[in-house]
Amino acid sequence: MKININWDALGIGASLACAIHCALLPLLLSSLPLFGINIIHNMGFEIGMILLALSIGTYSLYHGFKKHHHSLLPLSLFFTGIILLVCKQLFIHVETWLLIPAVALIISAHLLNYRSCRVHNHAHAEDCDH
Repeated sequence: MKININWDALGIGASLACAIHCALLPLLLSSLPLFGINIIHNMGFEIGMILLALSIGTYSLYHGFKKHHHSLLPLSLFFTGIILLVCKQLFIHVETWLLIPAVALIISAHLLNYRSCRVHNHAHAEDCDH
């Protein structure tokens, strides 16, 4: 029995988890430092979330590009969002202004990839090798 994973749905879920972590966690769990737990601005956790989004998204969007629609737009949106996420880590004073468009671009890339894959369903181009 073969299990099919919808990588776009997984990528959207990871992006939403990141957005929820960044937006709600500081509000809801501000008492965690009292117990010695700090994941709100934990660099390791932040980098782990970015790497998770990057790995799932890259696989998902490359698969859609290569096997289905051959459009670079989803990949461009995605990597622009990832760059903004990395910049968010570097420029803390504008964190929210970088986070919101980053998450919007990443989710948009996955949605566009998902829709394009469903519409084209193996649209072969001249450079297609499958």
